[in-house]
Amino acid sequence: MWKRYNLPDRRDLLLIRSGTSFLLAGRVLSRFPLFLETMDSETVLGLSPDDCVVVSAPEGGSPYAAAMLIELVRSHQTPLIILPKGHPGSKRLRYIVSAGDTIRVSCAVERGTHPEQDILCGSDGLSGMTIRGAEGGIEVFAGGDTIEVSVFRTPKDRQGDSLPVSYGIGPG
Repeated sequence: MWKRYNLPDRRDLLLIRSGTSFLLAGRVLSRFPLFLETMDSETVLGLSPDDCVVVSAPEGGSPYAAAMLIELVRSHQTPLIILPKGHPGSKRLRYIVSAGDTIRVSCAVERGTHPEQDILCGSDGLSGMTIRGAEGGIEVFAGGDTIEVSVFRTPKDRQGDSLPVSYGIGPG
């Protein structure tokens, strides 16, 4: 069953946790071309304001760092680098980013190696989940595992004077 989460403020991101691992998802907010760079080619993915950008942290980490990656993509149109399968660096990727209208999470894919932006490496607890952008928010189709969902608000002040806040929005 799909569940909708409204994200009315551009600083609001959806934080989805299972154990120590998490996904952080936000709306793209503007129309722009996102460049996907592989070792031997470049692909352009057209993004729309209500598409989503999702960061996966399969082994946990900082939601603040994940929020910075979302901002690099949606505010600065930073290209995504796709590693070839078997690349030794993929094991060290703590955060993995994907963008598009719909993103499926799988624990059976190698980190950072999928130019198809509809699939994202995630932990066992988040595998099988699907996230899609929606007008004014994000929709989530969760599998059977217990997840915790909250809205993560990014800092208002670029100098770091305002601390981010997180507040619950009900059971996942």
